[in-house]
Amino acid sequence: MKKYILALVLIGAVSLLFFTKKGKVVKDTALTYVITPDYIQKEGNTVMARILVPDNYTRTNYEGGTFPKYLQEYALKEYGAEVINYDGSPYGYQAGHVGVLEVPVPDNGLQQCADALMRIRAEYLWDKGQKDKIGFNFTSGHYCSWSKYAVGYRPKINGNKVTFHKTARADTSKANFYKYLNLIYTYAGTQSLYSELPKISEVEKLEVGDMLVTPGFPGHIIMIVDKATDENGDNLFIFAQGNTPAQSVHILKNPSDLSISPWYELEMGAAVQIPAYYFNTSQFIRFK
Repeated sequence: MKKYILALVLIGAVSLLFFTKKGKVVKDTALTYVITPDYIQKEGNTVMARILVPDNYTRTNYEGGTFPKYLQEYALKEYGAEVINYDGSPYGYQAGHVGVLEVPVPDNGLQQCADALMRIRAEYLWDKGQKDKIGFNFTSGHYCSWSKYAVGYRPKINGNKVTFHKTARADTSKANFYKYLNLIYTYAGTQSLYSELPKISEVEKLEVGDMLVTPGFPGHIIMIVDKATDENGDNLFIFAQGNTPAQSVHILKNPSDLSISPWYELEMGAAVQIPAYYFNTSQFIRFK
């Protein structure tokens, strides 16, 4: 009996340790420590192989080579892998995820929540031979493309005024590509993505690759990495996130509905609770 009471006390204490970035307690965080989702296939080494689909639902099948398919087939570390901070230390809360994506975390601390998703998008375009499409707006609204950066153009930033000048030699290497992304991480984020990208206003139109965002400084953003639909057309979704401070990109459990975790049901405009964060409203954007 004493052990049972102690366990309840510990669970209550844990729930108080984790707050949203708006200061609200995430009420169900502690439950992720004691409830194991039923839809996990531990030997699965991709997003779609790791997570099983609930009864009466069918996983959405995307055409090979598309961004949604790329995300569904994204490689995962072995089951049980920890979420690691940019400095190499384990994240203090390890019970909120069911998988860690094979996305390296630079030790400079720049690759935060929005940055991790921009990296995934940029690497997809790189891998698909669409390097001319790699580019993101700074928060100031100025567009910074990999094509210009690769031939030597660099921004000169004075407040909100940005101009580009050819000050470096041409370098199209992968190493220089990651230097470009470090620049993007510095001057882009949730606010710039929200301002730049198309909005999705209907749940029925959401697809893998779309992002739930609270724009701001820092705000927060997570990405849909899988989708399933039942015969009535109702959808379930899987989310992945990077974080601030920078850490491993990971697939999220659903602390609000453990019966379908890690799947999420969504309603446009409704609040969405994820482990250690609370979206006051759901608003979605999509990469062009």
